[in-house]
Amino acid sequence: MAGKGFEGAAPTSLARSWRTAFLTLRDETLTIPPRNSNVQLLDNLILSHSNALVSAAVELPSHEVLSDILFMMELVAATSSDEEDCTRIYLQTSRLIHDICRCVSFDLNFSSYSSVLSCFGKMLNLFLRNVAAICDISGICSTTTIVPAIECLQAVRFIIISHRRWLQSEDIILVKFLLDVIDCSHGVPFWMPHSICKEKSTGINMRFSTERSSSELQTVAFEMLGEAISRAGSSFPVDIWRSILEVFRKTMDVLALKPPVVEDSAMSRFYESFLCCLHLILIDPKCAVSDHVSVFVAVLRMFLVYGLSGRTPGTYLLVGHKEKELSSMSPKASRELLKKSDHGTYRPPHLRKRDCLNVKHGSVRHSQYMSDSESSTINVTSSDSEFSDGDGSANDSGRVQNSRVRVAAITCIQDLCQADSKSLSMQWSLLLPTSDALQARMHDATLMTCLLFDPCLKARMASATTLVTMMDGLSSIFLQVAEYKESNKFGSFMALSSSLGKILLELHRGLLYLIEHEAHTKLLVLLFRIIKLLISSTPYSRMPPNLLPLVVTSIRTRIEEGFWLKSERSGLLAAAIGCLTLALSTSPSSAQIRNMLCDEVSSGHIETEKKFGVLSTLFEYSIQSSCLTICLEALQGLKAAFHNYPNIVTACWKQISAIVYQLISTMCVETPSRQSSELVGSPTTFINEKVTIAAIKVLDEALRAISGFQGTEDLSDDKLMDIPFAYDCIRTKKVSSAPSYDVEEKDDVIVNFEACDSGIQQWCEAIEKHMPLILCHSSAMVRAASITCFAGMTSSVFMCFTKEKQDFILSSLVHAAVRDSVPSVRSSACRAVGIISCFPQVCQSAEVLEKFIHAVEINTRDALISVRITASWALANICDAICHSDRIPPFGQQMGSISNPQLIVLLTECALHLTKDGDKNSNMVIRSLVIHGLKN
Repeated sequence: MAGKGFEGAAPTSLARSWRTAFLTLRDETLTIPPRNSNVQLLDNLILSHSNALVSAAVELPSHEVLSDILFMMELVAATSSDEEDCTRIYLQTSRLIHDICRCVSFDLNFSSYSSVLSCFGKMLNLFLRNVAAICDISGICSTTTIVPAIECLQAVRFIIISHRRWLQSEDIILVKFLLDVIDCSHGVPFWMPHSICKEKSTGINMRFSTERSSSELQTVAFEMLGEAISRAGSSFPVDIWRSILEVFRKTMDVLALKPPVVEDSAMSRFYESFLCCLHLILIDPKCAVSDHVSVFVAVLRMFLVYGLSGRTPGTYLLVGHKEKELSSMSPKASRELLKKSDHGTYRPPHLRKRDCLNVKHGSVRHSQYMSDSESSTINVTSSDSEFSDGDGSANDSGRVQNSRVRVAAITCIQDLCQADSKSLSMQWSLLLPTSDALQARMHDATLMTCLLFDPCLKARMASATTLVTMMDGLSSIFLQVAEYKESNKFGSFMALSSSLGKILLELHRGLLYLIEHEAHTKLLVLLFRIIKLLISSTPYSRMPPNLLPLVVTSIRTRIEEGFWLKSERSGLLAAAIGCLTLALSTSPSSAQIRNMLCDEVSSGHIETEKKFGVLSTLFEYSIQSSCLTICLEALQGLKAAFHNYPNIVTACWKQISAIVYQLISTMCVETPSRQSSELVGSPTTFINEKVTIAAIKVLDEALRAISGFQGTEDLSDDKLMDIPFAYDCIRTKKVSSAPSYDVEEKDDVIVNFEACDSGIQQWCEAIEKHMPLILCHSSAMVRAASITCFAGMTSSVFMCFTKEKQDFILSSLVHAAVRDSVPSVRSSACRAVGIISCFPQVCQSAEVLEKFIHAVEINTRDALISVRITASWALANICDAICHSDRIPPFGQQMGSISNPQLIVLLTECALHLTKDGDKNSNMVIRSLVIHGLKN
């Protein structure tokens, strides 16, 4: 094709003119002494015939053209900068090379590739030095002095764009070349006064903007650098990565001194190319970036409102902002209007613009005021359609370009967090608000400002994703020092704990506002994820007391209002209920939430099934058989509420029992039998099992709360006080699964005063109604969960059972510990045995203890350490119970078929096994062994 020549054909007149010109140029440069200067030679032989040479280049072999171009570039690079008309020579030479490279493809080897970059590097260095010198002398940076450098760099791009056989060494040479260009261009102003920038160059077909051309030079350089990093960045050596970071640091320093106040298309393109290249560096840095984080954050923060500074304060609308005439409209009614007006089928931009002129959308949210034709209700794709879908006008094009810059800056902040979260955490006060989160303070913009006020959906999505990254990981530990303190002093020193406390409070304000008013589905998903991370990381005990109740109320309100898009409703509802669950499970529990829940159950709305509060909402969605994911989340929310606020359970027992029975009876029918191997492992079976287990855990938590379960029975340790060396071995036996009974709750009046039987009636109902359905379930996970319920029983409840129910419980535990083939079920049975063996009426029965010891002893030799641990713990508790029993036989005598020496042997074997496994529970067994030996 072009540049290949015509084999076997006579050269044309154009080809002969090319060869004549360059042969004459070579001969003249070798003449000693030279008859003409380099400038004169180039001007007379080459540059005065530029158009003819460009046409001739197409008819010549590409390697010949490349050789002549390299010779010409070396000659230009050797031209002294103080020679006459050197600026014109630079300009015309770069134009000639640029035009030739556009129509001729070069096949470069490593040697020619290196020569090209070396010659272009010398040429560009001269161009930029000349530009800097003119700027220093005249104070004016003319476009006629910088455009040659831009076109020269474009010529490099044209040459290498057809290069297909990239080697690592070639990429490294290219990166070094581009870094030198960027570094040298720092001496040239990025922009000039508007009146000066209008200068035009006559006689040259300008393809570039005549304004702020230095930024265009760096734009091309950063674009080429980004291409090289995308192509082979992972294989670059560390010293190249350090050089890249240093050049970016210098560029950042220049931007920090000259903030991005200029917002035109040329500068927007430069900022976008610079930030996109920075993104490629930060997503996989090969060297530490901690030394640069503070500078990077300070500069990136300036781009958070890029392109928005010219807007009037009244145009900064919060999401969900209503016009005055619709201020009384509820959020739900507003969403209905939004659904009717804007959430139909796709309409092209020109039709959308016409609709906006004809219809006054008074209630449209901030998300629909999108200058780049975005809608907060259309799904976000991975493409740039959100940016490009405009009506084609210049203003819209500029706004789209500006929004790209903002998105790129936010993305770089997210990359910094992933690259060095520890260093970025020190910059939280710059990136997150400490006051007035709902106010549009564009001079002090934060990520929350973007999330609340940015008219571009993609920028808001990027802000939300960045907040997720910042809140995830080590921040949960870092934020535990946060503490909110009221302060009226401005400008004074603020401790880190106080600063973090204010940040957390403002994040709650902004996010809860968005949760209530946002309509875009995918953004809502991100918001719920941020809320989850925020709840998990916030130490609410050191925050304002009404903050956690506000979280619960806001989320419940949004759940009650619902979500309009049916296809996404289930996912959003499950996410919202998950946030509610996390808020209810926050420890320590909140006195205000406890009062709120008590007011709800005492009002009687739960029994009448009226939608009144948090518990009513959770009860309603826990029986959503149409969507088991929502059902599962609601059950987990009930479990969290009963665990942290156990004093509400008695009044809710009727609803708890009915819901659990409905779920387990339905799931037991739908769950396949063990012989239905073709259905085992299916998604439906798996989710059914999860829902059944969640329902059993709700039942377990409710029974523990009602019966006052606080751990293993407090066996009288007074008997051990008289035993030598035993005083230091006394331990307090606690179970982490016990409900959270706060100290102040003990004096509270329990809701429903009729509950004076400590849960006996509820336990009897569970044993008669629920347990028969789940103890023999085909799923091992369900059986393990049902056995675990017995581990939450108290001795006062067990003592009040009939002999028949006591035998049912004991036989169920022994059968599960001995006969069940699944290790998790046997482990759960051993744990329950360890609890019940401490009951006085059980530990005084030699027959029962013998069965327990036999069942536990078998599991102490199990292949799995998880089973051996619970079995050894149970055996240690049995020994403790025997020590405390008044009916303990003397040493050497029998207790049933097992003597005390046999117990000591069993304990010794357990301790040896656990010590060999390296398990800490061996100390527990050794302690019981010592105490048992000393007692006897």
